[in-house]
Amino acid sequence: MLQLPHTAGCLVCGPGNPHGLHLSLFVNPDTGVVQTTFKPGPNHIGFQGVIHGGILATVADEAMVWAAIWASRRACLAGELNIRFKRKVTVDQSVHVTTSIIRWHSRLVETDCKLSSDAGDLIATGTAKYVPQETDETSAFFQTLLEDPETSVTADLLRRPR
Repeated sequence: MLQLPHTAGCLVCGPGNPHGLHLSLFVNPDTGVVQTTFKPGPNHIGFQGVIHGGILATVADEAMVWAAIWASRRACLAGELNIRFKRKVTVDQSVHVTTSIIRWHSRLVETDCKLSSDAGDLIATGTAKYVPQETDETSAFFQTLLEDPETSVTADLLRRPR
């Protein structure tokens, strides 16, 4: 697994966002599967002690968009996001996210994901459709990737045309 790059202000992965989740995401370069783990805290609740579904959807979206970016080697924007919740998540319960590509075309990338607990219980499933951006928008996005020795190989691979 290779660590994916970060952008400074990203709500999910950005190390420079003081309100962000500061997650690291990883990709299997051969399969394109993207994974991350999120351990929510008390500031992520909806109801007392129960993690807000929107936070879980945000983490799922981040993993799925990176799978789309990896597959297309283009910046991508969400066109559709669907999450089906199976069980609640409580404070300090780790959530493991695994994302893969369903279909990839030059104008649309379809993904799916599974969110599971440490015990392997299914928390949620999701699907999404992402729209690859034009070459100039992609170049601008790739310019925002932070220079980091841990992600430099992955950033270089992303910048190579498919």
